Amino acid sequence: MGHGTNRIEDMSSPNNETAARARETVVEIHSVCLPPKKTTFQKLKKRFGDVFFPDDPLERFRNQTWRNKVILGLQSLFPIFTWGSQYDLKLFRSDVISGLTIASLAIPQGISYAKLANLPPIVGLYSSFVPPLIYSVLGSSKHLAVGPVSIASLVMGSMLSESVSPTQDSILYLKLAFTSTFFAGLFQASLGLLRLGFVIDFLSKATLVGFTAGAAVIVSLQQLKGLLGIVHFTGKMQFVPVMSSVINTRSEWSWETIIMGLGFLIILLTTRHISMRKPKLFWISAASPLASVVISTLLVYLIRHKTQAISFIGHLPKGLNPPSANMLYFSAAHLALAIKTGIITGILSLTEGIAVGRTFASLKNYQVNGNKEMMAIGFMNMAGSCTSCYVTTGSFSRSAVNVNAGAKTAFSNIVMASAVLVTLLFLMPLFYYTPNLILAAIILTAVIGLIDYQAAYKLYKVDKFDFFTCMCSFFGVLFVSVPLGLAIAVGVSVIKILLHVTRPNTLEFGNIPGTQIYQSLKRYIEASRVPAFLILAVESPICFANSTYLQERILRWTREEETRIRVNNDRALKCIVLDMTAVSSIDTSGIEALFELRRRLEKQSLQLVLVNPVGSVMEKLHKSKIIESLGLSGLYLTVGEAVSDLSSTWKAHGQP
Repeated sequence: MGHGTNRIEDMSSPNNETAARARETVVEIHSVCLPPKKTTFQKLKKRFGDVFFPDDPLERFRNQTWRNKVILGLQSLFPIFTWGSQYDLKLFRSDVISGLTIASLAIPQGISYAKLANLPPIVGLYSSFVPPLIYSVLGSSKHLAVGPVSIASLVMGSMLSESVSPTQDSILYLKLAFTSTFFAGLFQASLGLLRLGFVIDFLSKATLVGFTAGAAVIVSLQQLKGLLGIVHFTGKMQFVPVMSSVINTRSEWSWETIIMGLGFLIILLTTRHISMRKPKLFWISAASPLASVVISTLLVYLIRHKTQAISFIGHLPKGLNPPSANMLYFSAAHLALAIKTGIITGILSLTEGIAVGRTFASLKNYQVNGNKEMMAIGFMNMAGSCTSCYVTTGSFSRSAVNVNAGAKTAFSNIVMASAVLVTLLFLMPLFYYTPNLILAAIILTAVIGLIDYQAAYKLYKVDKFDFFTCMCSFFGVLFVSVPLGLAIAVGVSVIKILLHVTRPNTLEFGNIPGTQIYQSLKRYIEASRVPAFLILAVESPICFANSTYLQERILRWTREEETRIRVNNDRALKCIVLDMTAVSSIDTSGIEALFELRRRLEKQSLQLVLVNPVGSVMEKLHKSKIIESLGLSGLYLTVGEAVSDLSSTWKAHGQP
């Protein structure tokens, strides 16, 4: 096909043929070019770079002196050198204020979330000390506030407690918690180092909305133990067992605990509502958990001789994090459980941490490096597992407070860790009479915001399949189990991906009168069929998974079009035009399917024409010799050129 000009004919329905002839248009026919030749090594190099290095991390090192390369290398490995070199007193003042503010939230939440994971409360404080220090050196987010989070705590607690009792075998349970944290960190760091972050993309937005809401409901129901003063409560995490336990233990309900618990819960929810309505008053909700802990502890201390109905934390050891490397448990008996728990909690915490970091980076107009975040969170958890910490990540609630408090750099995490350090060294005896009810109220207040019904409604309005995935995740967590609920939702998401791959969308195109534009007949009512042509578009790669389906689907389109022509007594079908603009790739199975399709159409005296294959597809078609089999009139750059050239050829040969 070289360059040439042809008149456009029969570009609309029969009713518009006269008008079409009056609007004869000259169209230049262009050649479809092959991409520039590249060696196999060059292709692999480009593909490897596109898959694993889309951000081109070495770009900043080009054309730099060795001294600058060393500095840039240190800044790349340790982001603290980036902001640390520009640090001043103004930034320090902002970070101190925000660090102390999030510390007032992190201390009570740390104690509460450790209880949620069935761990000693002190472990929650340990986890709010070491990990933030490590993240401040390695993390690329300026506003991410690191520490224990509710979802990871719940998942770890539910998965480990299914096999090991946290009360009857507390030492083994603690060992497994630290070992799971180690494997979570190892998995996270490996994803970052190998640049495999796309793995966490299998947790879609719909999956996370449903999973988070279901987990939040389970967490909330579990807190009824503390709010009602129940002593013998189920360790299961499903809706039915929890509610049965609440009802069957009515005799253990404590009216003193209920009154005090509901009172503080109302206060915490009220302060949260005020801060949401008026963001400038963020400090009210940030300070209310610690203030509630102080007031409730004082109240329990004052009435300790009058009632024994209100349970409290008891003794918490003073001092820094004790080393726990010797407690990492690699025995075969429970190793699989530790690895499974670590991977699941690692994926969840990594997804939450990166999502939170990117959210606030977008608000503050800077970029967070996903792979650096994976490595930072991974190394943070690996180090934490050796210093009596369990899985930690960036918390949305604490990060939001951090932003509103005016944090400028990751130094706010160092300030928060310093406040936790002072607490560990000097203030632990003050928490002796802290009631369990206030911890339950703090958790309830934190997780209630995780139930995002607006996001679920948006999923319902926009994509029913995503909403179905969301509901599978939600009810799976609620009625089956936390890990199985997540697995069900991921399974549904994978099925959706497989459906998109194996059953891609195909469309029939028509011409919009008076233009060279061809679009879907169903989408554009003004578009009309072109007599003698069946114009189809494939909207996916053509590969082994869908090649047979596409071949059969195109033949079905052909049969349906021929039936329509017989019924309406239209012009006979001569040509099938296949628009390949959206076909991003093709494999050998796809090429064989095109060969077979061309052969079967030829038997019916029909011509197959391909339009606008992309570079890599065009190269494979050329090497497979299918271009030669199609002939000079079998490949065009646009649908308009194909219709114009073929119509002119038929006219020149006196064909109707």
